[in-house]
Amino acid sequence: MYKTIIRPILFQFDPEKIHNFTFLCFKLAIAIPGIGLITRKIFELKHPALERELFGIKFPNPIGLAAGLDKDAVAFDMLGYLGFGFIEIGTLTPIGQPGNPKPRAFRLKKDQALINRMGFNNKGVEQAVKKLRKKKSKIIIGGNIGKNKLTPNENAIEDYSIGFRSLYPYVDYFAINISSPNTPNLRELQEKEPLKKLLNTLKSINLEMPKPKPILLKIAPDLSNEQLDDIIEIVLETGTSGIIASNTTIKRDNLSYTANEIEKIGAGGLSGKPLTKRSTEIIKYIVKKTNSVVPVIGVGGIMCPEDAIEKIEAGASLVQLYTGFIYEGPSLIKNIKMKIIEAAN
Repeated sequence: MYKTIIRPILFQFDPEKIHNFTFLCFKLAIAIPGIGLITRKIFELKHPALERELFGIKFPNPIGLAAGLDKDAVAFDMLGYLGFGFIEIGTLTPIGQPGNPKPRAFRLKKDQALINRMGFNNKGVEQAVKKLRKKKSKIIIGGNIGKNKLTPNENAIEDYSIGFRSLYPYVDYFAINISSPNTPNLRELQEKEPLKKLLNTLKSINLEMPKPKPILLKIAPDLSNEQLDDIIEIVLETGTSGIIASNTTIKRDNLSYTANEIEKIGAGGLSGKPLTKRSTEIIKYIVKKTNSVVPVIGVGGIMCPEDAIEKIEAGASLVQLYTGFIYEGPSLIKNIKMKIIEAAN
């Protein structure tokens, strides 16, 4: 029904406008008594083969929603009722910011892909906290944090520290976003010394808390093996809990559109099917290099159950959806679960 009726209608409209409309519907729906229960009954699927324990957290299933869809923590309860095992909110910055000029989100339908240059548009971490305080479900929440656009890199640690302290009481784990291509110079924080300083600072703050929470690093898919080696070394040295691989790519490989069509869209991060292979390659590389010591959340181009299984077989402990969820709808979550159960039997 989603692919034959709902998606064709939704895809007639601007991606960002329809996203906002959909999330408004989610927000209104969750306020209707019984809607959550009905939705859960439709999409819920429980089985021992789906359960995972990682970072001291018990996940009911390994399928999460990647950051970027529920930026301001407005629909995590409703999204949880669709069958996700965990929801990652954000990216959140200390101060709300509008992001980059519109239009900034584009569909590449022929390639089952998206290009976005949103630029960490969000209402700020304190507004998200207000929403998290009203949480109704037991869905596991990850807090994805970043820096404000106007914050120079030399002061970035302050922004990440504010996000960490503010979200600490309300999230189950943290994702440190240093890999979005849409905030100027952000990816420079992936370099060895800035990254080590950032992770050690967050580790110190974490150890001050009543109960330290898992800290994961979200990396770009455009890193060389040498850069990956540096990141792996720092992750091990700082005791960072895991790696999320990967964010969107600035490359334009594996597209069926002409160079002029792609140039007309402009800059931004590419996600979806063209990223499937590269994200899986990075998962394999990290798992092999660390002898499976560093847990990896696999994200990037999961458009069907087989893509999810491939990432799990490559060594991913958990997976996340983003573009695949937009193109395939909620049924993708349940279909992946069924495939995992089938593979376990």
